Formats: sequence, C-alpha cells, structure tokens
Amino acid sequence: MRIFLIGYMGAGKTTLGQRLSEAMALDFIDLDRRIEESERRTIPEIFEKEGEAGFRGIERRTLHAITDNQDEIVVATGGGTPCFYDNMEYMNNYGLTVYLKLDIPSLVFRLQHDAAVRPLIEGMSPAQLTSFVHQHLEERQEFYEESKIKINALGMSDKKIEDLIFNIANYSR
Repeated sequence: MRIFLIGYMGAGKTTLGQRLSEAMALDFIDLDRRIEESERRTIPEIFEKEGEAGFRGIERRTLHAITDNQDEIVVATGGGTPCFYDNMEYMNNYGLTVYLKLDIPSLVFRLQHDAAVRPLIEGMSPAQLTSFVHQHLEERQEFYEESKIKINALGMSDKKIEDLIFNIANYSR
C-alpha cells in the first residue's frame, strides 16, 4: 500500500507520516528530504539555481522514482506537489491520497514558529504571510480536494491516528 500525505506546508505531513508509518509498519519517505539527498543540495539551493519550474521537474521525477521502487510506503509530499504536472492524478492512481486540512490561522501560526527554511515564505511579515497563505491555499485547494481521504489535521492524537488507519484499511476505490 502506498499512502501519499497531501496538504499545505506546515500541515504536519512529515510528523504524521512518521507516526502513521510506524503504526502501520510501512516505510516512510519525506519527498523533500529525498530530493535533497538525490540532488545533494537543499531545496532553497535548487529554487535559487533552477527556479520553481526546475524544482517541480525534479520533484516529479523523484515522486515517480519512489513509486516505481517501493510499494509499502507512506510519503509526505511537498505542499505544491499535487498542483503541478499530473502529480495528483498520478498519486491517486498509484496509491491512496490523504489530505491534511488546517485552517489559515493554524497554518500561519505553525509556519511562523517552524525552524525549517521555506523558500516561498522566507522573510515575510505576519501580515504578508497570512495574505500569502490565504491566496496560495485558495489556488491549491482544488488539487488537495481530489484526495481520497480528507482529515482535520489539528491535534493529531493517537485516537485520530487510529481512526485514520481504520479509514485507510477500509477505503474502497
């Protein structure tokens, strides 16, 4: 079983992915980390040198390579992964997509307090960040909503993870 976690940056895809993979005895892959390992440079370096279009091409190739080589995995995708090329359709065809939904204030709070470097929001004021997240999420929402399972990602307790595992196990295409 391949499970692809979808959602905006800061939604908790990596954190949930690690917990979910452990609970389900599946391998875990963070797509952005895999890109950095295979490219031997950071995401910000790739954005700086090749721009977003260059990064999205690398992201697509890496997503396909992961899917071609592993069946029993949980993949934390990047926030924009579903929105480029045919990535969302591809993930829906080759696995089960789970959208981690969060409201804008929660996303902004998490992004402001996240130590990770995120090229798209680096240096933004709180007001700029709120406006950016609102607009960006609106643009990406249609892709995210194509996910097979949608969950509220606020407060992912053990019980919510158990419920998610139940939903995954009982999902029928």
